[in-house]
Amino acid sequence: MPFSYLRTVHFADTDAAGVVFFANYLAICHEAYEESLADSGINLKTFFAETATIVPVTKCEAEYLRPLSCGDKLRVTVTPKTLSNHSYELRYEITRLGALPKVAARVRTEHVCISTTNRERTPLPETLAGWVGGPSGRQL
Repeated sequence: MPFSYLRTVHFADTDAAGVVFFANYLAICHEAYEESLADSGINLKTFFAETATIVPVTKCEAEYLRPLSCGDKLRVTVTPKTLSNHSYELRYEITRLGALPKVAARVRTEHVCISTTNRERTPLPETLAGWVGGPSGRQL
């Protein structure tokens, strides 16, 4: 089941035209990603330092379906999926809430686990694999 994150569009998210700047859709998605990790019990303050692992984004794509404006209430759903023993994808759906909720954007990112010491690919740490839904983990 996907994780849901509720958020309001802030003035700082918008551009001179009064709509959310395209890159800020990604920032909003990343907030939802962090909240999903924290909600699953992963301590973001210590997790990456303790595992000597970093998880950069290696691919990103976005589909912008309708504009979002300051004050809009949003629901961002995050759905992780294992791609390999060292990578996963996240699919996001940003929905503008209201009387008739409307999907405003769909975003997809791919992430790969690498070691902080040699920058080589490394298997997902057990906790992260469980969050993503690896072989012995749970699917959100």
